[in-house]
Amino acid sequence: IEKTVPVWHPDVRYFELEKGGSIIGGVYMDLYAREGKRGGAWMNDYRGRRRFVSGSRIGQTQTPVAYLVCNFTPPVGGKESRLSHDEIITLFHETGHGLHHLLTQVDELGVSGINGVEWDAVELPSQFMENFTWEYDVLAEMSSHEDNGAVLPRGLFDKMVAAKNFQRGMFLVRQMEFALFDMLIYSQSDKGRLKEWPQVLENVRKEVAVVQPPAYNRFALSFGHIFAGGYAAGYYSYAWAEVLSADAYAAFEESGDIKATGKRFWMEILAVGGSRSAMESFKAFRGREPQIDALLRHSGFDVEAA
Repeated sequence: IEKTVPVWHPDVRYFELEKGGSIIGGVYMDLYAREGKRGGAWMNDYRGRRRFVSGSRIGQTQTPVAYLVCNFTPPVGGKESRLSHDEIITLFHETGHGLHHLLTQVDELGVSGINGVEWDAVELPSQFMENFTWEYDVLAEMSSHEDNGAVLPRGLFDKMVAAKNFQRGMFLVRQMEFALFDMLIYSQSDKGRLKEWPQVLENVRKEVAVVQPPAYNRFALSFGHIFAGGYAAGYYSYAWAEVLSADAYAAFEESGDIKATGKRFWMEILAVGGSRSAMESFKAFRGREPQIDALLRHSGFDVEAA
């Protein structure tokens, strides 16, 4: 439900989520690009869920509020904004983070919502939501031609899927190369890390690379993720979160009761935040540890043939 509240720009809109007449949380949506605005897209928390144990609000529950910020093409010439498919993917991705924060049922601030969730699992809900943008029925409901109102043609959608999966195997192998190098280089001593990294990288490439770079290649010197981007020994989280999200989405593909599966996803993944380990939460939802089959299938591989 949209509510009128003070905002920092006319483009910003505020919505509250309600269930059974009670407010679950709120979200500020700042979706359009403008001069002076930071680029990119992100979800951040304004406040988290907590139950007050002292003071004038003792016993009351603070509901979570999130920011959802993007840089989409703004409406021009009096027309509605038309988002590209890439922008839709971004919107669904950040919405996944928002749902993770807003649908928590944990009352301890430090582990409610997105707080306290392990780095290699915090992208599960966001990447999970991206799967819906590759469902034709979903896009058919939300797409329309600007002039004639026609929905996205099925043939064009099939070409989009084919383009998404083009050389997907090469991409995954490259991610494995980066992740293994990252993990191994941080397993060296401080002194050895500086002296032996070329040999570490060469050994990894011999194991997993399909195309060997030339000897003068110095990729590692510009691998900012692991030296200045906060991913030190954690780059693997990109691929691991994809495994988790694809396997979680597969539960819905396999389910005969989507509503019950959705409620279980809420209660076992979204609701618990960082109050227990991500692996415990995943197993509580899926009934087993993660498997890679769904990611391979969503990437266009013939899992049964493999």
